[in-house]
Amino acid sequence: MKSYKIAVLPGDGIGVEIVPEAIKVMEAVGAKLGYSFEYEEGLIGGAAIDETGDPLPADTIALCKNSDAVLLGAVGGAKWDSLPVPKRPEIGALLPLRKELGLFANIRPAFVYDELADASTLKKEVVSGTDLVTFRELTGGIYFGKKTRGEDEKGAYALDEDKYYVSEIERIARLAFEAARKRRNKVTSVDKANVLESSRLWRETVVALHEREYKDVELDHLYVDNAAMQLVLRPSSFDIILTENMFGDILTDLASVMTGSIGMLASASVGGDVAMYEPSHGSAPDIAGQGKANPLATILSASMMFQYSFDDREAAVLIENAIKKVLADGYRTPDIIEEGKTLVSTSEMGDLVVKAL
Repeated sequence: MKSYKIAVLPGDGIGVEIVPEAIKVMEAVGAKLGYSFEYEEGLIGGAAIDETGDPLPADTIALCKNSDAVLLGAVGGAKWDSLPVPKRPEIGALLPLRKELGLFANIRPAFVYDELADASTLKKEVVSGTDLVTFRELTGGIYFGKKTRGEDEKGAYALDEDKYYVSEIERIARLAFEAARKRRNKVTSVDKANVLESSRLWRETVVALHEREYKDVELDHLYVDNAAMQLVLRPSSFDIILTENMFGDILTDLASVMTGSIGMLASASVGGDVAMYEPSHGSAPDIAGQGKANPLATILSASMMFQYSFDDREAAVLIENAIKKVLADGYRTPDIIEEGKTLVSTSEMGDLVVKAL
């Protein structure tokens, strides 16, 4: 029996609905493959603010550091938008938690189940066959740079520093190249090197690393605006996308269109001793508590936990195939519903995946 301690951070909005569905599935996989899990819940985001006044309590940080993996739901909501910026759930919880855990790489797969190709707003023939993974640098760049406001002869201004070190670029690029070797052996590095100095350093560093260690991997480069266009025009041509923090944040949400819904987009944040797994969507307070949320992104995030934290690709494939069966049988949550399909609730979808396992 393989035993693991999991820090569970449901967070806000639909987070408290989707996380239990992922745990259901983890338990079912555990029963099949000999896993035992100990779950301990922590506060984060708006729920933590309401309880403690702090979006990321010290107890939550300690819990995560003392666990084998972290399962996160979602944070944020209009209720807390009027707070000072450092106290808002998205800024005061997610960013510092990634920093505390040393999670410098965000891995976001975007693959199209054949059963959902018609659910995309793009043509089926465009999205079919899409199977890409974005490696997004997660703890550097403009999101973590100095932020100032001031006033000069032109008036009031705001300034965000976009700063990258060579070492930060190299470590995320190395992960992307290594992953490409296990897939289709192609990396597309995305930057804005025609305008930004930080992007010129990014490209120079990626090229130098490629020349030194990864000449066997095909490498090409796209400016971020062109990359966004190509994701819409020819998404199936991508294998690994490598990019910096802000560009990755935007492009991965765009990639969710291919999958039919952002409710299908899982993610893993890795790099430290403890990895964190979370759906790519937000807390969706407009549908919270209504049983409408799609739990599949969170369930797929749990499958990534088996793959990356427990080194068990077999378990990940079991979950992916179970989801494929449920979709093939015609079951859908509201975000991916189509004519002729069966509408189910959040918990019903979780139960169906467990049954398929």
